Amino acid sequence: MKFKLFVCLPCVLFTSCATIVSKSHWPVTFNSNPSGAELVIKKENGETVHRGVTPTTLTLPSSFGYFRPAAYVVEVSKKGYPKQTLHIAANMNGWYMGNLILPGGLIGMLAVDPSSGAMWRLDESVTANLSPLASLDNGHGQKLHIVDRNTLPAEVQQKLVALN
Repeated sequence: MKFKLFVCLPCVLFTSCATIVSKSHWPVTFNSNPSGAELVIKKENGETVHRGVTPTTLTLPSSFGYFRPAAYVVEVSKKGYPKQTLHIAANMNGWYMGNLILPGGLIGMLAVDPSSGAMWRLDESVTANLSPLASLDNGHGQKLHIVDRNTLPAEVQQKLVALN
């Protein structure tokens, strides 16, 4: 009986390495160059999580469900600069691999860590580097804005037409 308890107790206590050692909500600092930009953070389904101004630090969940890493769309805008859209996604937490060496790790690997969200982690910081708009005014209320196409959102880039 004592031997069974000696063998079974560690299997129950030492499962789910990432859940015990790590966490499922991570502080993420959002910065912009220049600072003071408007910030909108949305979940992958479009639900707005936060609106604010850079710099700011938020604690965000790293998982959106069983074996589903969190993914966010970050929109950064400031007057005189084109809007920038960044995508951030959770990555595998190194502590999750600790389940491979622990007794009872299979339970932690397939049930506990994926359910708690601790198998994923978010980067500590996200920075948007905004490039100023170059513009010309013809004096009749019409302006020409010159931007780097790489700073445009993907949906705008798809609408660009090449000029010969």
